[in-house]
Amino acid sequence: MPAQSLPAPSAAVPAVRALCTGFLTVKDAAEYLGLSPHTLYVWRHRRQGPPSFRMGPRGRVMYRREALDAWIREQEQADSRSNAALSPLSAVPQHRSSRVSSA
Repeated sequence: MPAQSLPAPSAAVPAVRALCTGFLTVKDAAEYLGLSPHTLYVWRHRRQGPPSFRMGPRGRVMYRREALDAWIREQEQADSRSNAALSPLSAVPQHRSSRVSSA
């Protein structure tokens, strides 16, 4: 009987496993958010972007999927195009007070 070869591992397998555990690596988090891993590294260095932490003996930077989802919702609420309360178009126009010049 010939030896049966196993299919080559897919790049999606780690991402699926990460989504099941709820933890994502920088690469997986970047893919999840549609960003480059470099952007996440820069944001982490500047203490911006979604919350991350180090995990494991090698101190790998990880992201919780729930934290990424919450961060996305915060970004949506902070954007005036998504949040009508922040839209300058819905604000009441302000009028300047007329100044009386003294002669």
